[in-house]
Amino acid sequence: MRFSLSSILLVALAAESSVASSWFSKAAYNNWHETELERWLSDNNVPYPTPADRKDLENLVKKNWDSKVATPYNDWEPAQLQSYLKAKGTEVKKGSESNKQSLISQVQGAWHESADTASNSYNSVKDWIFDGWTDSQLKEFLDRNNVPVPQPRKRDTMLAAARSNYESIAKKVNQAAHYPGDWLYESWSESDLKEFLDERGVPVPQPSSRDKLIASVRRNSHLSATQMKDSAASASASAKASKESLSDALLDSWSDSKIKEWADSNGIKVPQGSKRNELLALARKHRDTLTGDKVASSASSAFGAATSNAQNQYAKATDDASLKAEDTFNDAVASWSDSRLKAFLDARGVPVPQGGKKDELVKQVRVNKNKAASGWSAWTFDTWTTENLRKWLSTQNNKAAKKSGATRDELFKQAQDSYARASKSGGNNYASVTSYLASATDAAKDNTFDTWSESELKSYLDSYGVPNYQGSNMNELKAMARRNANYFRYGSSTPQQGIFARLQSSAQWVFDQLKIGVSGGRATASQEGSKAGDAIKEGATSATNRAGEAAQKAGDKVKEEL
Repeated sequence: MRFSLSSILLVALAAESSVASSWFSKAAYNNWHETELERWLSDNNVPYPTPADRKDLENLVKKNWDSKVATPYNDWEPAQLQSYLKAKGTEVKKGSESNKQSLISQVQGAWHESADTASNSYNSVKDWIFDGWTDSQLKEFLDRNNVPVPQPRKRDTMLAAARSNYESIAKKVNQAAHYPGDWLYESWSESDLKEFLDERGVPVPQPSSRDKLIASVRRNSHLSATQMKDSAASASASAKASKESLSDALLDSWSDSKIKEWADSNGIKVPQGSKRNELLALARKHRDTLTGDKVASSASSAFGAATSNAQNQYAKATDDASLKAEDTFNDAVASWSDSRLKAFLDARGVPVPQGGKKDELVKQVRVNKNKAASGWSAWTFDTWTTENLRKWLSTQNNKAAKKSGATRDELFKQAQDSYARASKSGGNNYASVTSYLASATDAAKDNTFDTWSESELKSYLDSYGVPNYQGSNMNELKAMARRNANYFRYGSSTPQQGIFARLQSSAQWVFDQLKIGVSGGRATASQEGSKAGDAIKEGATSATNRAGEAAQKAGDKVKEEL
């Protein structure tokens, strides 16, 4: 499943924000049903007594509201904090990549909305809850609930239909509508939920379950909608700047006599003896009237055509890159060992074919390439360093932790065996194991493979059955290890770049192509000032052609990196 980035961006650029600003004195949760209060507390990992009366639940929500809604970043891990800063176009301060408090301070400085705005957004959830959905998810939601949508089904019309029918659908399924429930995501697969989080740089909850995935999607949907709005606004500003550049290019290409002719045709008085700089300044001052001029109108049309064509080329480049990513995943797993293939399926709760041949295992892995991992397993330790493994074994009072000269493979095997015993025995022992893993896993996977020795890297690649690494240098070995580890952990949905970064890249990429075209238009037009309109059209065509070339290069670059 892939986002149609061009369609989402175009709709976002064209539409005004529909988020309601209802400035009521009462907090949004004052009107919530008891089940909605419990759901919000559960989504935000706030313990609450059961049974509890409504007043107690509301007071508990009130106590935690600001920290969870207005300043949620205080609970984020370093990876999510960095992801937010990148989406905002803010460079992470050097040396602070793993310093949580420093990252929180940087996010706080770049934070996008006030506490009042965030709080009041929950007075009308329907206005933003659907913003991050794909076209296919919107269509399936509307079809499932028998909501008619005029043909052709465009994204903006589907969004409008989903929003206007939100309360009536909730009522029909006997659900409260103030805070969204699980019913809203009935048509989403676990892979859809996981992909939503991956696209936005939000850590997938571990151990993972459908309920936890929905809770995380629900908790991050408002932030996602706001970031998409910000990205669209940024792209809109860039578009305006590019269009002004187009007008500048047009004016710069005109001769003095052409500027005077244009001024006369638009009723603009030109002082006698005006120099070229003065003529250009006069024309720019009245640039808005260009829309009434035939030549300028032609340029505007050319700009629009170039934008549309270039954006289509970008969308094609991203789709092609996504397909290439799937192809490389399929190629990679074809060379994996049987044990790796079985472990991939086991981590996702997929029954492993008993006595299955290699081809059958590969087929099952490819079928389940987007399925979310189901939780902890003996393979959780797969990419842990020797130091991390020793620490873990120490908590289990395992003698191997103190054994000098123990190899990473030996420690890894002991960790797997220790986990298997705890899992089999269950109870408090297993609970303490999973509790430790929840706190240690993120730290264990930071800078994965950076401290591994050459022999450890080669042994790890051997476990995959990866061929032809002989003669590779350390950086190449680390790259191969990371690539296979990511495929093992994420399937073919390896998070390459967040959706917000891709939206911004899409806009910037298009505008860069237009600027290239404008430069070409300026150079050509300067030779023949009287043919300015044609020159600009040629510039726009040049932009489209170069866009296609850049799209091809982008696809080739992605293939090389993968």
